[in-house]
Amino acid sequence: MSSRRPGYSLGREKEKVLLGIIFILPAIMLLFAFLILPIFLAFDYSFFSYNILMPHKKEFIGLSNYTDILKDRTFWNAMKNTFYFVILIVPYQSALALFLALLINRKTKATSIFRIGFFSPVITSIVVISILWTFLYSKEGLINNFLGFIGIPPQAFLTSEDQAMNAIIFMSGWQMSGYFMMVFLAGLKEIPAMLYEASSIDGANKIQQLRHVTLPGLVHVIKFVILMTTIQAFKLFQQPFIMTGGGPNGSTETVVQLIYKEGFQYRNAGYSSAIAIIFFVLIIVISIIMQKFLEENESSTF
Repeated sequence: MSSRRPGYSLGREKEKVLLGIIFILPAIMLLFAFLILPIFLAFDYSFFSYNILMPHKKEFIGLSNYTDILKDRTFWNAMKNTFYFVILIVPYQSALALFLALLINRKTKATSIFRIGFFSPVITSIVVISILWTFLYSKEGLINNFLGFIGIPPQAFLTSEDQAMNAIIFMSGWQMSGYFMMVFLAGLKEIPAMLYEASSIDGANKIQQLRHVTLPGLVHVIKFVILMTTIQAFKLFQQPFIMTGGGPNGSTETVVQLIYKEGFQYRNAGYSSAIAIIFFVLIIVISIIMQKFLEENESSTF
């Protein structure tokens, strides 16, 4: 029979709980200060005419900011550009990441070198990469020089309304594919080798193995990659801000860039906050819809 008092164990449990609270308290405080509080403040500011340089002239205007947004052509143009980017970047970046993962998922001497090479753009500052690709896309840049070498006239990549966003999409997919490549590699390692051996004995070729073994085995990873790529794509800001400034003629201006411009360039914090709230709710709704759609279809065969 134990000689410990009944309250001893309970006291130890309380100490553990208290110690756990102490450890997570700094993280909770940071989340509240930089995530939760800004959301509530933005919601509050969205009902005011509020110039951040003249806080004393803050005036309650109700839903006027929201009604103005719905009539704002600049907002709808930014929304169109954002959705265009998302619709193209998600399949392109996900497919490229999967292709790279399959390419280096082999035990060769050069595998480590390829992994480092494909992943290095992810850990490089997006500002540096955007500046680099601005030079590559210039009229005298490496890409146009190569096109001229094979007989194609120079392209106005970043100065053309038709090509600017596509050029940003191509660069963005290349830059982030290395991260999701590593995610796919982790998923590939979890697929039992015996499944490939059994399918090989049954006469399946590489394409059939990809369709009936690899893709079904990666269904949860694919779901995660699609969701994460979609959420990240909606936050597009640095690339068009640095490479085109939202131009030419607003063809690459995104919603996040519009929020920044209204809030920090025009000092209209109320209007900017209203756009941010609308965009926040939209992303939440789209994420929920996508998650339910992927859950309903994850059991389907490829």
